[in-house]
Amino acid sequence: MGFLEELKALVPGRVLTKEAELAPYESDALTAYRRRPLAVVLPERKEEVVAVVRLCHRHGVPFVARGSGTSLSGGSLPVEGGIVLALNRMNRILRLDPKARIAVVEPGVVNLEVSKQAAPFGLLYAPDPSSQPVSTIGGNVAFNSGGAHCLKYGMTANHVLGLEIVTPQGEVVRLGGEGLEGVGPDLHGFFVGTEGLLGVALEITLRLLPRPEAYHTLLAAYDSLERAGEAVSLVIRAGLLPGAMEIMDRLSIEAAEKAVRAGYPQAEALLIVELEGPKEEVAEEARVLHGVIRESGAYEVRVARSEAERQAIWKGRKAAFSAVGRLSPDYIVQDGVVPRSRLGEALREIGRLSRVFGLRVANVFHAGDGNLHPLVLYDGKRPGELERAEELAGEILRLCVRLGGSLTGEHGIGVEKKAYMPEMFAPEDLLAMEGVKAALDPKGLANRGKVLPEEVHA
Repeated sequence: MGFLEELKALVPGRVLTKEAELAPYESDALTAYRRRPLAVVLPERKEEVVAVVRLCHRHGVPFVARGSGTSLSGGSLPVEGGIVLALNRMNRILRLDPKARIAVVEPGVVNLEVSKQAAPFGLLYAPDPSSQPVSTIGGNVAFNSGGAHCLKYGMTANHVLGLEIVTPQGEVVRLGGEGLEGVGPDLHGFFVGTEGLLGVALEITLRLLPRPEAYHTLLAAYDSLERAGEAVSLVIRAGLLPGAMEIMDRLSIEAAEKAVRAGYPQAEALLIVELEGPKEEVAEEARVLHGVIRESGAYEVRVARSEAERQAIWKGRKAAFSAVGRLSPDYIVQDGVVPRSRLGEALREIGRLSRVFGLRVANVFHAGDGNLHPLVLYDGKRPGELERAEELAGEILRLCVRLGGSLTGEHGIGVEKKAYMPEMFAPEDLLAMEGVKAALDPKGLANRGKVLPEEVHA
């Protein structure tokens, strides 16, 4: 019996092989890259995932685990001659314990669903990527996703207490546990952010937090992007740690208005600052914040007076990525990090590069932790424009590293950025990473071809 026949026997009726069935799985949200998988498997239980991974190991067939496919770096791009493990049907919250403040979930659970289920107990799951209405916890774990509120609460890694995983060789292991204080090496923390190179998460134990008692959401308009960037440093220097600080430039504001009519003022840049916590604390911090914003040169300031107004402010920001499609037939979403103190410098240089390459760049980003999301707009039907856009995106990545930042904040390396890894890491660093991968996945089956460059020489 061949591989496909064994696969179909393991997961009867849920193995896709027809061309039309495979088409939706050819790419993730980075649609410039496409590959046709050998098959797509739709497991419904963790035992099926384990059986399929063991079968792949026995036959030497590569595999990619996939959730909703919202990855923006080609991280869930199929591997040539390999299969896709589509985990969306594994979408059960297995246990929600409000006393222990934990939720045990399957990898296909949608991010926002965790907070919805925790809300009656006055709890929430803090990481909130813009894709949270559709992205899955398994994908968030793979890429260590962040979101608008990661400034105060940290990334996915800060909220994963334990994992049950299947390694590329088919061994099922538990990492971490249910407590905040682990014993021994932080193996579950090591697994988060490895982009599927070290195995597949079967169950994930998440930390839940109390919902804030009060919010204070402020929207400030500026006549330049640099001035908005400098305001971020002023807020932090004042001793404030907001739940979120986001910046949108003129292009992203225009796109958001066309898409969701958020009611934003016309400006070169908008800064969204959200304070949250106990009422008395938020009230005192709001007083300090308003003084800082006045000093920063904002020419218009709005404060959300109701939950509806707060949601309207965030609706435009959350919709920004997809909304840019209204301004351009194609665009590349880049993701890099710079130190907060160099935000203004980075934005000025991105503006210069935009003019040099003759391509528009929309900027929308997590300003509080310097996580830039420049969107390079182009028309793929024009000869050479995609290549020019990719070159510009690459120059932005080099800029981030040069300013003391990194290649990615939350979107991962995938296939899009792996050629730039030597810009940030020494050959010895990359060889160490490859050594870990080889030790845990000697056949190189798990998400083959992602993250690590093809050739590294010490």
